[in-house]
Amino acid sequence: MGKCVNIIFVSSRFSKARTLCVGRCQTGILLVGGLMLFMAMSGLFGYLILFQFGGLQVPVVQKLLISSQQTETDKNREAMQQRMSAMAIKVGEMQAQVMRLEALGERVAKVAGIKKEEINFDRKPGRGGLYKPGETVSLGDFEGELSKLARVLDDKSDHLAVLEAMLSREQVRKAALPTASPVTIGFFSSNFGWRLDPFTGQRAMHEGVDFVAEPGTPIKAAAGGIVSYSDYHPGYGNMLEVDHGNGLISRYGHASKRLVKEGDVVLRGQKIGEVGSTGRSTGPHLHFEVLLNGTPQNPTRYLNLPG
Repeated sequence: MGKCVNIIFVSSRFSKARTLCVGRCQTGILLVGGLMLFMAMSGLFGYLILFQFGGLQVPVVQKLLISSQQTETDKNREAMQQRMSAMAIKVGEMQAQVMRLEALGERVAKVAGIKKEEINFDRKPGRGGLYKPGETVSLGDFEGELSKLARVLDDKSDHLAVLEAMLSREQVRKAALPTASPVTIGFFSSNFGWRLDPFTGQRAMHEGVDFVAEPGTPIKAAAGGIVSYSDYHPGYGNMLEVDHGNGLISRYGHASKRLVKEGDVVLRGQKIGEVGSTGRSTGPHLHFEVLLNGTPQNPTRYLNLPG
């Protein structure tokens, strides 16, 4: 028989002492059960002290309750501070975004040709109306509105950037059109179209316009581009051609001087030569042509365009 623990019961009710033999396994079960019962009683006792008797003016209990409440308050305050810090960061980001939008708006207005006096980004727009009080806005509602406004600002910024790119591209396209007069003084002596040739007296096609001007008068590029020809031509004399892209080329003939060479980049209004009477010419003048994909165009259609 295995070892066991003998528990002896002595009582006046019994004629003799009685012995109870408890095995090791049973002893362990009793000890564990007793320990669990002790812990349960301790927890119940603590609960009764903190919650059932919390209203009593017991200093120790009051201190425990105040400490617990203070800890909870500190946690709430810390959480609130974190939310406020996050909102402050979001507001700072939105303020920076608004500044970028204002700068972008001014650039777009400038590209679009809108005067600064006509649209003032620094002035607050007028607002008003009848006051009707609504529901109180909670912190959560305010955070939601901030996030929504941030998304709207990002969206508007993207749209405004696209608009600026489109306007800039249009401005570049217009800058490449030969709309600037190649000479600032002088007058037309021959227009584009059919005329009597000054040398043969026969009807012939004149593929440009002639500007009568004094020798040495500056010849200016009608638009920005790359010099594609700078040489002497049997018919045009000293001739220059500027490639403006998209198949557009402007041609300048009978110059006395050529001041640019092939491959040079020229800007609108830049001096590229001087008026002369070289080549097949009856006197000092500038012969000016505009070609689109190699086909002569009436230059006055471009010179009369705005810009």
